[in-house]
Amino acid sequence: MHKQLIQIARFKKLETKRLDENLDYFGIDGLRLESKQKLTEIKPISMGQASRISGVSPADINVLMIFLEKQRREAKV
Repeated sequence: MHKQLIQIARFKKLETKRLDENLDYFGIDGLRLESKQKLTEIKPISMGQASRISGVSPADINVLMIFLEKQRREAKV
């Protein structure tokens, strides 16, 4: 039960992380080519939606999250 609650919390967090519709996925190092193609084609509006795209792996979602966090920190400076 506890693990399920943690998974639900993670899922909700991914749903609230918005993605810019003009994000250049081909400019993100570490994403696999298939993921870059799928993300560019589908243009997900949230990390949750991106994570449900067939062909986009959990590792790609992690790369994307790290990229977005780095971008957010650079924007603060």
